[in-house]
Amino acid sequence: MARHRYARQPRTAGIRGLVISSRDLLLLAICVGGLLASWLVYGASGPGNPAAFDAGTPLLSSSAPPIKPAANHAEVGAPASRAGMPLPAASAPLQITYPAAGLNVAVHPLQPDPAETGGHSIEPPETMDGYWLSPFGTPGAGSTNTTYVIGHSWEGLDAPFNHLSYAAAPGDELQVATATGAMTYKVESVTTYTKSTLKDSPIWTAVPNRLVLISCYTQDLWGKNVAVVASPVPGR
Repeated sequence: MARHRYARQPRTAGIRGLVISSRDLLLLAICVGGLLASWLVYGASGPGNPAAFDAGTPLLSSSAPPIKPAANHAEVGAPASRAGMPLPAASAPLQITYPAAGLNVAVHPLQPDPAETGGHSIEPPETMDGYWLSPFGTPGAGSTNTTYVIGHSWEGLDAPFNHLSYAAAPGDELQVATATGAMTYKVESVTTYTKSTLKDSPIWTAVPNRLVLISCYTQDLWGKNVAVVASPVPGR
């Protein structure tokens, strides 16, 4: 019986030879990641990329004019501040309104005789109105002296000037109407004098545009007087 020789065929690589190990995958991932990172750093932000810019470079050219802030809505169309407006021209006071002290009186000019003026001892007529001492100051621009308005305080009768003794206080505001306009004053002090101390008190010092209201008690044995000193509020 004839024998056939078995010829050994060369061994070919099977599917097993194509399988990539996990170590190879890890190395491949590291290489790909490195390439991607290099592209991001040197490619996307490099000088060859026209979209790239330095983080410290301003987006606007230095020659461009600065952007002006938007106007405040409160300032648009707002009138000029009244703080710089002048006082009305000096003229006789006609009316005094002092809300906090319940005082709202007409004012009439009073020309005392020289002896009364020099001695600072002046009695107003026995009415409910106020009386402006015309030999002294006139309220308004151009004033050279203090403006004095006096009136009676009545015992047992509710008179306007009565309220100055208990209702007037520093910081109050009052209005004086004149022939040329209105002015607002702020009270600086409220002081009670006797007739003897009132004559030589500092309220008779000439101070332009200062206002002094004086109440005179008609039946007070001690002769007390309440003096309210006020100064004009600029622009009002």
